[in-house]
Amino acid sequence: MTNDDGATGIATFSRRSTLSLVGTFGELRLGRDYMPVFVNDVLVDPFSFNGAGAALTFIANTGSRLDRVSRANNSIAYFLPPNLGGFYGQAMYALHEGTKQTLWTTPPPPNSTRTGRHIGARFGYAKGPLDIGVAFGRSTTGDDYNAGTTDEVQLASLGLTYDFNFAKFYAGVNRSKAGRDYARPPVSPLPDATLNSALVGVTVPVGVGVIRVTYSRAVYDEHLNDNRPDPQASKIALGYLHNLSKRTALYATVARLRNKNGAAITIGGPAYLRSASLVPTTSTGYDVGIRHAF
Repeated sequence: MTNDDGATGIATFSRRSTLSLVGTFGELRLGRDYMPVFVNDVLVDPFSFNGAGAALTFIANTGSRLDRVSRANNSIAYFLPPNLGGFYGQAMYALHEGTKQTLWTTPPPPNSTRTGRHIGARFGYAKGPLDIGVAFGRSTTGDDYNAGTTDEVQLASLGLTYDFNFAKFYAGVNRSKAGRDYARPPVSPLPDATLNSALVGVTVPVGVGVIRVTYSRAVYDEHLNDNRPDPQASKIALGYLHNLSKRTALYATVARLRNKNGAAITIGGPAYLRSASLVPTTSTGYDVGIRHAF
């Protein structure tokens, strides 16, 4: 059983599992927890990256080199105390976990010692109707000692919300960059890949319910030094959340996504199948359900 990430065992949770020490100094938290950049991004998405309405900031990376992981295993995090006049902050370091190279095994196994390492931080200010935060992170996604390569994904995020009482405004921008470091200069280096994304949204309370609307956009840059336009996608989502109680709510969402210049994103995230004769450009999705918080 892998009880540090919940991937296998009797109860496969694969979610958040932490232990905290809290005092006037702040909070020290250990375990499998959300990365600071993910926290910064999810708080400015009215749909919280869930369902058909999830912003492209998150789903545009799915299944690619830029695939961003929301949680880190073996993490050590520190949170500032809450009595700092509206200022808040956190820092995280997640220990790597992989196979160490050995010369006594024939053939030697691939080295992945640094895979899984993550460092990140988030700082911001929240007082009255305003909440603005900035975050960054760096994750080691691959490490091959024999090939002399290390793959990393760098993340940066800026987000804000402002509550007008009759409506709440959301906005955020995010940059993800995947790169490969080489121990020696290669003949044909793997080019970097970058994804720039942004979203704006609003929630409007209506009685016991909330109307949610977002528009998000994502643009890829594969750094190929050619004249082809960058692949990009845009998405608009409309939803309604009806609270039955403090813990239970009904919801419904409809979303429409449009791809351009070769982007291949669907409402659910992964790229769809395509060929020389079939290149879909739009995707429509909806969800209807009930949510209960335990």
